Amino acid sequence: MRLEPKPGPSLTGTIAYPIGAIAATLVLASLLVLVAGASPFNVFALVAVGAAGSQFAVLETLTRATPLIFTGLAVAVAFRAKLWNIGAEAQLYAGAVVTVALGTGAVQMPSVLLIPLIVASAVAAGALLLLGPALLKMRFGVDEVVTTLLLNFIVLLFVSMLLEGILKDPMGLGWPQSQRIIAEAQLPRLVEGMRLHFGFFIALVASLLVWVVMTHTSLGYEMRAVGHSPQAARFAGIPINRVLAKTALLSGGLAALAGFSEVAGLNGNLTLDLSPGFGYTGIAVAMLALLNPLGVVAAAIFVAGIFVGADAMSRSADVPSYIADVIVATALLTMVTAIMLSRYRIRWR
Repeated sequence: MRLEPKPGPSLTGTIAYPIGAIAATLVLASLLVLVAGASPFNVFALVAVGAAGSQFAVLETLTRATPLIFTGLAVAVAFRAKLWNIGAEAQLYAGAVVTVALGTGAVQMPSVLLIPLIVASAVAAGALLLLGPALLKMRFGVDEVVTTLLLNFIVLLFVSMLLEGILKDPMGLGWPQSQRIIAEAQLPRLVEGMRLHFGFFIALVASLLVWVVMTHTSLGYEMRAVGHSPQAARFAGIPINRVLAKTALLSGGLAALAGFSEVAGLNGNLTLDLSPGFGYTGIAVAMLALLNPLGVVAAAIFVAGIFVGADAMSRSADVPSYIADVIVATALLTMVTAIMLSRYRIRWR
């Protein structure tokens, strides 16, 4: 068996292969549901209702999607230039730490000044955290997959140290958590009485801006060129290292915004379980979106809907909510296979 590049993607194939990937995902998930002793139709219906069956469900799905949009954008930007950022989780926590450090009263400003200051500082923290592995890759050829992945554990241990030290809430009854940020540092809610906050709007704006950068600026062209062929980009006079550095700064800053939005918009403080893996799930979101910044929004809402719907479904159908992880992972694998089949044909000999 060998793979041969197709002369060009057809419109039919571009549409048919993703649809086939979704169908394959549903079939494989159905088999697991049957093993669990439930009806696939009933389970999928409960997931859909739990994710979008009411105003509360829809708003919860959008709330869950907010950090996934940021981490998905971070991964999409980095992967487009073939900078393999597996450390969005670390950059998320870096943004959260800065948000708490500045938002618990260290700086006294009105909201209109304090929130932009926190955003800029959080973005800088995440950007610099990814710049380190990028520089190691450029200067010494160190694999950024390893460095960014290991940074996740280093940063999480560092956060644990902070929560047991200088950031620990003296009124927290011994729990490893920070103080709550002041009202001036909090993002307003978009719907009164619900958890959806202004961070979702920021995420939508960020996706639009990233799309503009990727499609309508010289930086976006250079990133795509470096991702397609570094040798050709170098021959064309594109400064490879400078493009990778800019990509790292943009990607790390976007991931840090996820930490900012979770603290300032939702939780109000920092804990070790602030993220249940948003940084890693962002990889699946970016791949499902085919690294398209606007597609990241749809993919993030889709993934968030599965998780939110699975939580509601597990309470009614007695099926473990971990089925959501299986569905997302299967969707990622089938989508990657669909992308391969849309670009290559299989030859048997």
